[in-house]
Amino acid sequence: MRLPTLALLAALPTSVAAQDHSAAIEAALDSHVLPGVAELASASAAFADAAAQDCTPSALIPAYHTAFDAWAHVAHLRFGPFEADNRAFALAFWPDSRGATPRALAQLIDDSDPVVGDLAEFTSVSVAGRGFYAMEFLLFDPAFTERGGADYRCDLIQVMATDIATTTAEIAADWADTHADLMRSAGSNDRYQSPDEAMRALFNALTTGLEFNADVRLGRPLGTFERPRPNRAEARRSGRSVPMLLASQQGLSELAGALADGSPDMQADIAAHFGAVIAGLDALEDPSLAGVSDPQGRFRVEVLQQRINELRRLILTEMGPSLGVSAGFNSLDGD
Repeated sequence: MRLPTLALLAALPTSVAAQDHSAAIEAALDSHVLPGVAELASASAAFADAAAQDCTPSALIPAYHTAFDAWAHVAHLRFGPFEADNRAFALAFWPDSRGATPRALAQLIDDSDPVVGDLAEFTSVSVAGRGFYAMEFLLFDPAFTERGGADYRCDLIQVMATDIATTTAEIAADWADTHADLMRSAGSNDRYQSPDEAMRALFNALTTGLEFNADVRLGRPLGTFERPRPNRAEARRSGRSVPMLLASQQGLSELAGALADGSPDMQADIAAHFGAVIAGLDALEDPSLAGVSDPQGRFRVEVLQQRINELRRLILTEMGPSLGVSAGFNSLDGD
């Protein structure tokens, strides 16, 4: 586990009084989770419909951006329906430090793999060859926009878009039909044995989402001062590095506001901090974070990273104790 994370957790109270989290859980589900996953499914279905009509990149790019924004808005909810059957990875295999996605796509196209002719068969493809990031290569990367035969590329784009739509529809249905009720009835089911567990799942999604934005979405392209890594920026081929951050921060702001629903002062304080980050992203004018190679551009990105880290610290040390919860283990902590 990272030492900064340990230091923050050590500052939290070791025991807190039990609280009634039902209102905050309801607010998070009704104002963020359920509408967010419904929008993701709707935008993904629209993208698949567009691909069925016209599979050329120029025709698909607007619908792709809309669907990818919807994903980023709720991508921090990496539990429950998102983790079932590796759905989150099938939608979004990134970071891809070993270049698995271009290799998987090259093999499919170069072999003219007939798996693209059947959706059920396509789901057996490596997660690196599925989802939004794989689609980005097909729509934006010159190494793939002309690779292989046009008919095969079209088949691949269409089945991949349908796979995205199917996966997001399953996520939305599971939330609406089952998982939301499990969270609402926490304490009377085996999945969430207490309301504290349900609240902790949402709180962890919030803190881990902020950590991912600071350490991965910004940290990877920043690299070091001597060796910045702009080519490691998320979705840089489509110029979506900053739009992804913006959509994510807006979604996290919704979740934070809902969890702080019972504390208007804290809700306002957190909203102000989120507003500062979002305003900074809006003003960045560097959609692919290429400016990290320039000292002035790097400084602006570092300031944003610092603001996100300060926001996360505020949530961990003030919001968490006020709710009677603390952050648990997350996949970014390591060993």
